[in-house]
Amino acid sequence: MLNVGKICSRDVDLAERDESICRVAKRMLARRVGTLVVLDDERRPAGIVTDRDLALRVLATDKDPETAWLSEVFTTPVHGISEDAPIDEAVTKMRANRCRRLVVHDSSERVVGIVSVDDVIAALAEQLRGVTALLDSEAPHALEGEL
Repeated sequence: MLNVGKICSRDVDLAERDESICRVAKRMLARRVGTLVVLDDERRPAGIVTDRDLALRVLATDKDPETAWLSEVFTTPVHGISEDAPIDEAVTKMRANRCRRLVVHDSSERVVGIVSVDDVIAALAEQLRGVTALLDSEAPHALEGEL
């Protein structure tokens, strides 16, 4: 059975709460990502910021990206999930919390990855392709050559 740790992205882009919005946006651009996990002083997840957060909480409110701080706009609480959790638990948490991403953590609550709705869909699509291949190989027309 697939678990969250097997499908999550282990390359997590991070930010500190005392960074300027401009610096955060430039990091997103350079790394080609739309999400950064904000860490607290113990290097545990304190929040999450998305490109949508920047658009709605900075640009739409006329904040100056040069002088606005990440601590003013990031989203809390961080919705997380254990890397050992099954995928259906991730889907349930995303739905319950109305979010598209979960921070993945180990047994010490340290960030080890991030899992998105897109990751879940890709994993389920891959499983369906496997089922389709199995059904095709077992179909009566596939067995005709064996008779």
